[in-house]
Amino acid sequence: METLFDGSWLARIIPTSGSNRTTTEPLIVRVIDYTIDDGRENPESYRLLSTILDPSVASAEELAGVYSERWEIESTFDELKTHQRGPKAVLRSKSPDLILQEIWRHLCCHYAIRTLMADTAAHAGRDPDRVSFIAALRIARRSTAQGAFSPSTP
Repeated sequence: METLFDGSWLARIIPTSGSNRTTTEPLIVRVIDYTIDDGRENPESYRLLSTILDPSVASAEELAGVYSERWEIESTFDELKTHQRGPKAVLRSKSPDLILQEIWRHLCCHYAIRTLMADTAAHAGRDPDRVSFIAALRIARRSTAQGAFSPSTP
């Protein structure tokens, strides 16, 4: 359709299925093609669609930046729910106060692992986003399973 001054372009999305596809108006979106320079040899290309059509409201660079940041919270939810707690684990407590305590326990554990990751990354001069949560979690589990930490130790 139209290329904009920041390199993004406008496109029309036309419904191709559904009972009302012939009467549904096309949706105009702004298309932003970008890569993330994270130090890899072959950075992956991404394509972002936005309903913010005016580049003076938000540039292509701004939208690409905030979109990748937005996914960090989704990654954190995945770390907590799928990897740290386990995909089929449920909260075991039977009262609201104990459930709240259990949630705080998971959050404190996640914070401790993330703090170790940030310290490790800083020591190595690396971006903390490039440190694997799953690897850090496995190391933490191994170190506590081998008796390196005991709650009863004075």
